[in-house]
Amino acid sequence: MKALTYAGPRQIAYSEVPDPVLPGRDGAIVRVTAAGICGSDLHIYGGHGFVPGTGYGVGHEAAGEIVEIGPEAHGFAVGDRVLVPASAGCDHCASCRRGLVGGCERQPLPIDVCYGLGGALAGAQAQYLAVPHATGNLVRLPEAVSDEAAIVLTDNAPTAWYGARRARIAPGETVVVIGLGPVGLMAVQAAFAMGAARVLGVDLVAERRARAAELGAEPVESDDPKAAIRDLLDGGAEVAIEAVGADATIKLAISAVRPRGRVSVIGVSQNAAYPMHLPLAQVKELEFHIGLCSIQYELPPLLRLTAAGRLRPEVVVTHRMPMSEGEAAYKLFADRADGVSKIVLDPWS
Repeated sequence: MKALTYAGPRQIAYSEVPDPVLPGRDGAIVRVTAAGICGSDLHIYGGHGFVPGTGYGVGHEAAGEIVEIGPEAHGFAVGDRVLVPASAGCDHCASCRRGLVGGCERQPLPIDVCYGLGGALAGAQAQYLAVPHATGNLVRLPEAVSDEAAIVLTDNAPTAWYGARRARIAPGETVVVIGLGPVGLMAVQAAFAMGAARVLGVDLVAERRARAAELGAEPVESDDPKAAIRDLLDGGAEVAIEAVGADATIKLAISAVRPRGRVSVIGVSQNAAYPMHLPLAQVKELEFHIGLCSIQYELPPLLRLTAAGRLRPEVVVTHRMPMSEGEAAYKLFADRADGVSKIVLDPWS
């Protein structure tokens, strides 16, 4: 079969790789009909991957159809249209049984539970994908949910919802979203769904600010967003959601909230020594939340909200490209060119 593989810094190859085999009696094989490129894939693309070496399949966002199912995988059948959550738990430990696959007791390392990081699970940007422990790691798609929406629901939308939920957004509050890529745009939607009265959007890219404005956010049009937020909000926001993972944007989020404000960091940071200003946080009585989302735990309400039209994950998709043009797609996304927000790949073209 064909798949995208990591070939070195800023090099993605369209490769012939072995077909997957059923991963145990409770596993499944999914024929991938759509795959997505996530912002965290760019860490690998940029040469800052989670494991050394090259040649492994990339990607962790997929939707498709079951073509093979093990006899001990319950609740699914060949032909079912499914979403593949970005991370896969063991489906046996207490955490995974609750959907909290990020706390899997048998597979504690991210490279073991997420597709396409070079660890135990092959990449999802492929024509077929092996899904272990299918009962807990597949989600049947309602007919009303498109493949484009499903791709956003594999990771970006649950991550945004997780960040907004942990920040405890209450009706009438003001929220600042920093970083308006796919996760940030979904955070804008999540904030409004939870009752926010105002949402401010911060991003360096004008096209991304414009897309946030289309969703009802107030774009911060300034080279000094910290000062602009202070001008717009007397005392700051109740909540800031950081969807970048850079030191500067985390610092901005902390400065954007008022005393007793809540900061929720969902951008992926690789800085093991972030210089947090603890005296400032203490004086402000700041609540600071950071973590990695367990997709399975967040998905049930998101699927219902999407099917009902209350959330529109598909609106963050800007480009649909053949997987055979994967190298060009990664470059486009990394360069933030052509107004790109979210790219969905067709593995069969």
